[in-house]
Amino acid sequence: MKTFLSIGSGPGIGFATAERFAKEGFHVVLSARTAEKTKRLVDQLTAKGYSAEAKTVDAGNPASVSNLVAAVEKQHGAIEVLHYNAAFVRQATIASQPIESFNTDLAVNIGGSLAATQAVAQAMVKNGSGTVLLTGGGFALSPHPDYLSISIGKAGIRAQALALFDALKEQGIHIASVTVGTFVNPDSKEATDIGEEFWKLYSQPKSAWTAEVMYPQN
Repeated sequence: MKTFLSIGSGPGIGFATAERFAKEGFHVVLSARTAEKTKRLVDQLTAKGYSAEAKTVDAGNPASVSNLVAAVEKQHGAIEVLHYNAAFVRQATIASQPIESFNTDLAVNIGGSLAATQAVAQAMVKNGSGTVLLTGGGFALSPHPDYLSISIGKAGIRAQALALFDALKEQGIHIASVTVGTFVNPDSKEATDIGEEFWKLYSQPKSAWTAEVMYPQN
């Protein structure tokens, strides 16, 4: 059974994407900082007959991220798909946000994504296959001065996918992001649609791999 690891597994995009892959027979590992909330999401999946489990992770701590990846690989073997969905959305201007919280935000919004990609890439390169999926955001294209840390974080997510795409493709790894330009509620059509976009990216033949999809597409 192939393994899908979600980091930053919330009830919206994270859950919808995990469920989409679970429907295709993947064993889904959901992870976030709060064990109780993550376990509730896993219970929803297992109640539908899907294979899923919960783990905890501090997405802003590179050691925590790499330890999670190592634990999942030890338990299930190589990770077929990584989905990085963690983000800290803080409303604060450059004048009102302390530099300490700014750095903490960036550690989650982009640092954890880089750490997770680096961790899973080792086995993916060895196997010559794997997929890294990143939840991007419209702030990458239209940054907002009142949401500076998430704007810079999402710009980093987009840059990560575009910068690493060709180099990882040569090693059989598909990295791609869905740049989400709308608000997404849990159990919404938008969440389900975005999960489907991630599945489509995973399903692309290598000759048609793309690095980014916009949602909505208009």
